[in-house]
Amino acid sequence: MSGKPSVLFVCVHNAGRSQMAAGWLRHLAGDRVEVRSAGSNPADRVNPAAVEAMREAGIDIGHRTPKKLDWDTAERSDVIITMGCGDACPVFPGKRYEDWNLDDPAGKDADAVRPIRDEIRTRVEKLLTELVPGD
Repeated sequence: MSGKPSVLFVCVHNAGRSQMAAGWLRHLAGDRVEVRSAGSNPADRVNPAAVEAMREAGIDIGHRTPKKLDWDTAERSDVIITMGCGDACPVFPGKRYEDWNLDDPAGKDADAVRPIRDEIRTRVEKLLTELVPGD
């Protein structure tokens, strides 16, 4: 990776898990990491329960809009983290891939989303120590 590392979080709807992960990484990394998120079949809006759970942690993702995953975005990313999108996620040689097996918050209330939010934070913190060592 040259310069600032870039991370792409991908889930099916880009409305829950990937938005929460991107929110955590932006919050924890500041401008040290370029953060992107996308979905293989994006929803119309970010999951309200995910927005509420993240707001409780002091992070606002309510203004974000789910985006369609495109090849350029994936190609320009150093690390691609997938969350349940299976074969819809692109594969590029030479990229670092991780698949985070997380419950889908779709259709769940904020009480059910909080543990998912907290697990994502733990994984993002670990990822950040790998991307920006010695911080």
